[in-house]
This record gives sequence, structure tokens and C-alpha cells, in this order.
Amino acid sequence: MLKLEAMRGRYRWRQLHSIKELRTNSNSYPSKKTLTQRRHNDKPRPVGDSDIKQWNMAISYYMRTSQLDSALHFFNLMPRRSSVSYNAMISGYLMNGRFDLARNLFDEMPERDLVSWNVMISGCVRNNNLAAARELFEEMPERDVVSWNAMLSGYAQNGCIDEARKIFDRMPCKNSISWNALLATYVQNGRMEEACRLFESKLDWDLVSWNCLMGGFVKKKMLVDARRVFDRIPLRDKISWNTIITGYAQNGEIEEARRLFNESPVQDVFTWTAMVSGFVQNGLVDEAREAFEQMPQKNAVSWNAMIAGYVQCKRMDMARKLFDKMPFRDVTTWNTMISGYAQSGEIAHARDFFDRMPRRDPVSWAAMIAGYAQSGYSEEALRLFVDMKRDGERLNRSSFACALSTCAHIAAFELGMQLHGRLVKAGYESGSFVGNALLLMYCKCGGIEEACSAFEEIMEKDIVSWNTMIAGYARHGFGKEALKIFESMKAAGVKPNDTTMVGVLSACSHAGLVDRGMEYFYSMNQDYGITANSRHYTCMVDLLGRAGRLDEAQKLIRNMPFEPDAATWGALLGASRIHGNTKLAEMAAELIFEMEPENAGMYVLLSNLYAASGRWADVSKMRLKMRDTGVKKVPGCSWLEVQNKIHTFSVGDSCHPDRDKIYAYLEELDLKMKREGYVSSIKLILHDVDEEEKEHMLKYHSEKLAVAYGILSIPAGRPIRVIKNLRVCEDCHNAIKYISKIVGRLIILRDSNRFHHFREGSCSCGDYW
Repeated sequence: MLKLEAMRGRYRWRQLHSIKELRTNSNSYPSKKTLTQRRHNDKPRPVGDSDIKQWNMAISYYMRTSQLDSALHFFNLMPRRSSVSYNAMISGYLMNGRFDLARNLFDEMPERDLVSWNVMISGCVRNNNLAAARELFEEMPERDVVSWNAMLSGYAQNGCIDEARKIFDRMPCKNSISWNALLATYVQNGRMEEACRLFESKLDWDLVSWNCLMGGFVKKKMLVDARRVFDRIPLRDKISWNTIITGYAQNGEIEEARRLFNESPVQDVFTWTAMVSGFVQNGLVDEAREAFEQMPQKNAVSWNAMIAGYVQCKRMDMARKLFDKMPFRDVTTWNTMISGYAQSGEIAHARDFFDRMPRRDPVSWAAMIAGYAQSGYSEEALRLFVDMKRDGERLNRSSFACALSTCAHIAAFELGMQLHGRLVKAGYESGSFVGNALLLMYCKCGGIEEACSAFEEIMEKDIVSWNTMIAGYARHGFGKEALKIFESMKAAGVKPNDTTMVGVLSACSHAGLVDRGMEYFYSMNQDYGITANSRHYTCMVDLLGRAGRLDEAQKLIRNMPFEPDAATWGALLGASRIHGNTKLAEMAAELIFEMEPENAGMYVLLSNLYAASGRWADVSKMRLKMRDTGVKKVPGCSWLEVQNKIHTFSVGDSCHPDRDKIYAYLEELDLKMKREGYVSSIKLILHDVDEEEKEHMLKYHSEKLAVAYGILSIPAGRPIRVIKNLRVCEDCHNAIKYISKIVGRLIILRDSNRFHHFREGSCSCGDYW
């Protein structure tokens, strides 16, 4: 034994001495010209195989330590090279991510052996260059099982399942790696029937294969099949028990998970953690804590699972206590606490944790950005997004999605376009996750043409993509375009869901397509298996009501298979206001007040109807009722984005720094509009004052102030995009039509209900709103 150790020591000394000697005798890099001359002119001295072996070991050493230049230097100095020398260089380049250098050297090899081909093919596979791998594979003078397995793995890793099967079937000789690779391919891609057929075609599977098949069934929530595999396993290990316990625990069968847990011969930290996570996922946080306290040892996953349980139950005080006790916190722990506080509306606590984090990852930033956005702090969310980029943090998909959603909320179109440019550079624009957020941003910011382009750029459209585009067209008043998208969706083989049909019915409602809407409503159960819910009925009441078919709308409500909600009665109230049916409006309003006594919008709608009929006593009663029930009318405001800054206006605004210019310009516009035939809709004023005062009150509504500022501030040729938090009033709608003709500008107004595109004196809604 001592002699063997001494021999090893001498061998290692000689290896290091050879490397040191080579370093000492090679102080400069020879030029390419010098090397060429040396190859052709110098007389080679005899070099033994042991010498070549030492050189090869030196090259491998430098490649393992990422000293590529030193490896190349020694390779170039070698008086004689073997295939092993080339293979060491090629595999070293591939190990260090230099596929180009590896391929060049492979092509220059005077003579390749089987290892050379296999190494190069594996390198092509790792670089996702399957075409090059296949080309080399077909050129090989001979192949072994390693060659075939490399191609099989390449197709499997890239999701080319059928191609992987073809390679497998062509293999003249298969080993366990071949069988396991194909089995794992089927399992990872959810093709469990084919995985089962493959499994049953062979008897001598090892334990890894049994666990792989069982894990596939667990992932697909096919617990009966998973249990059948578990019961058949000849000799189970910890992974077998933990997989089946996790499957039952995560899918709501916590008692069976508990029974198997008690039967398990080995209960390690993963087994315990599976039970804790299972209790948490089933809402049994106290049982989870009991199991957590009994654990003989805990890891970070165990602590994080327990903290996440308290966060999900919004018991942030308990989550905080556990966080303070945790002996080792990782970034997941901090992120969980940030998300918990943000989702509970405690944004200050979330920011405190964010600021104290020792290390952040993209999830930390995304959680904080989303927290600000969901809490209504849109500007702070966008500011944090900018800080994230400034700190050098890589912007991930979640960060982009949160920032785009914030832009959509405040209609920051210009900033949204800048984000679009950034995500294109990051390579995220084609994926459905970020693509859908981008699509929604353009739809909500009034850029329906940009939304259409973004929709076309999404490579793999999911149901959310189609639904967003349909709803976007519907809200912009382009009902026919929405229905074309719906037909394209069906042609693409995507099955509509209940949200799809809400968008379709809404499109019919906004465009006045009554017959088409009724056809879709009454056939969606038969055609798509969709049972109408309250949202679909509300769309239909709105569709019939807008068209003046109030009796049919009432009949539909009476025949609903469930009690109508406030939204359904609100649609009837809105239609009654449009058509001046005060009696029906009062009936709908009373029912709404019973369900939602604090719904200020319904009080205002009914007051508008009373005012339009000159029933000022009833308007006063509405005001008293609102005061007595503590209902406060939401003040109307409008805003627009100018040079990445949001400008907000309220009625009669006197705070804006350019107010004098805005008011002067509105006076000028008012004169021009009257010459074109504009007449103020003074009947809309809910105050019993003289007509001159009513006209003055209408003149300075928030949307008019915003439009005027947009005309003054946004360069000609660019659309003016204004957002209002309430519905646009009839007078402003009429006035903006005149303004669009006078100034020759496209004005896009988003109110609480829909978009209006004003151009050349007309609106996209066709005055049907």
C-alpha cells in the first residue's frame, strides 16, 4: 500500500514537473508563420508516447482551469500530436463554450477517431445545433452506442420527440442510457401513453426508470396510475416514497399522503417537507406547523414552505415571527415576505424588506414592482423598473410584464413603447407571457394598430392572446374586426372559453350587432360547451338595451337560471337612461341599491336621468340619499401622457402650470365650434341654475381640458390619447367630435366603459355608446 502511494506521488511530481518545465521553456507565443515554418522545415526529433501523454495532460489541465490561451500555446508547441491531443483541445473548447474554435479544429484534424466524432456531435447538441449534429452523424465512418445516444439526447432536449423515436428505432445496439433517454423524453413532454408502451416493452428497468415513470404520472396528476407504478416497483428507495407522498399531498389527498408517510421506511428532510408543503397547499396551515415543529431537521425549503403557508393565509404576523427565527435565509425567503406584504396591501413593509435584502434576484424586483402596481402606486412601480435597469439587474419576463401592466393601468403609451423596444432587445417579444402583457398594454393605451402588430408577432398564441385581442377590438368599438379575430381563432384550432364569449358578445353590443350577438349567445353551449354565466347575461342585457329593446332585456333577466347581480341591473339602468325610460331605471336602481348601497355610479346615472327630465326635486332627493348612506361621488378626472409625464385634470382645474394657456385656447375652440354648429347639452347639468351658468360649467370638464392641453403640447400628426376615470359625458363626446374636425387631429379617449376614436368630426362608436 505504501509502495503504491509512493508511485502515485512520483507520477504526480513528474506531471507537475513536466508542466512547470514546459512553462519555463516557453516564454513567448510562436507566430502562425513560425509554426508553419517549424512544421515544414524543422527535422522532427524522436518523441515518445510518454512525452505526448505529458503534453496532453498539460492541455487538459489548462482547459479544465479555463486557461484556453495556455492550452493552445502548448498544443502549438507539440512536436507530434495524437488524436488524443486534438480531442483534448476540442472537448476543452466545448467545455468553455467556444463551439466555433472546437469546430474549426475538428475540421483541421488530419485524422479523426471515433472519440473525435462523438465529442463534436455532443458539442453540436449542447449548442442546440441539431442540423450540424445530424450532418456529422451521417458522415461518420463508424458509429457506436455513444454516437446514437448523443443524437437521441439532442432530439429529446429540443422537444423533437418523434425524431428521437426514429433514432431509437434505428439503433443497432441499445444500452440502458438509450432506453432511459427515450422514456424521460416521453415523460417530460407529458406523453404518458407512449411512455407506458415503451416501459411495458422491456422487463429489466432499473429503479431510476421506475421513479421517472411514476414522477411523470404525478406531474400529470394521474395519481391512480402513479400508485399502480409505485406498487409494482421491485425495490423502492427514498425517491420512490417521496414522489408518491408528494403526489398525494399536492393533489388534495392529504390523508393518504399521511398514511404513506407513516409507512415510509425512511423519513428524511424531503419526506417531512413534502408533508408540510402538502398541508400548506390544502389550506391546513396549523397542521403544517405541527409537522414542521416535529421535523428532526429542517432545510431552507422546509422553512420557506412554512412561511409561504402563513403568507397564503395572510397571517403575516406569524410569517414574520418565523422569518425572524429562521437560522438561514435565502433569496426565496425574502421574496416570499415581500410578495406577502404587497398582496396584503402593506406596501411600506414590503419595501422595507426589499431595501434590507442582502441579495436580490429578478423575482425580488418583479414582486416589488407588482406590489406597487397592484396597490395603485403606478409611478413608483415604473420608477422601480428604471432603478432595476440602472442597478444592472437583468430584466426578466416577470419584470417586463409588471411594468407593461402598470403602463396599461395609467395608459402611459409612450413609456410602454419604450419598454417594447427594450424587450425586443432582450429577446422576449415572441413569447406569449410577455407578448400578452404587451398586447394588453397597447389595447388599454389606445394603440389598437400597435396591438394588432404585437398580436401578429406572438409566435405561439395561447387562449389569453386571442381573448385579449378580441376584447381589445370590442372595447375600441371595432366589432366586426373582433368577430374576424374570433373566426381566425377557431380556424387555428383554439377552443373558445367563457372569457372569449364575453369578448364576442361585448363586441356585438358595442357595434350594435344585435342579431349576431343573439346567435352567438344561444349557440355557445351547443357549439363550444360553454354554459352562460352572469357576465354573458349582462352582455346580452346591454346588447338588447342599447338597441332599445328594453322589453326583451327585461324578459331575459326574468328567465335567467340564477338571480341577476348588480352588474346585470346596471346594464338595464344604463340602457334605460339612454332611452329615457325613467320608470324602468328607477326599478333597476332600487334593486341595485339593495345589493350595493354604496355604488355611487348608479346614483349618478339615475340623477342624470332625473336632470334630463327636469325633475330637480328628485335630483335633490338622490343627493340627500347619497349623503344619508355615506356614499360619495367619485370625482371625475382625466389625464394624458406628454413626454413621459402624466398630466391630470379635474373639472374647472386651476392647478396646472399652463392653466391660462389651456383656458384661453378652450375659449378660442368654443367660438370655432359654435360657428360649426355645436350647441352645449345643458340638460346634463345636475344643478338647477340658469342656462348661461350651465354652459359655463360644461365648458371646463376634465376631458376638454386634457384634450386642449394635448393639442397644445403634442406635435401635429401624433394622436392625442386621453383617459377618463368615469364615462365621458354626452356634451364632451359631442364637443370632441367638433374639435377633431377643427384641428385635424386624431383624438383617442378612453373612458370607464370603452374607447372613442374621434377623427374628422365623427367617432368610432357611431354615437352608439
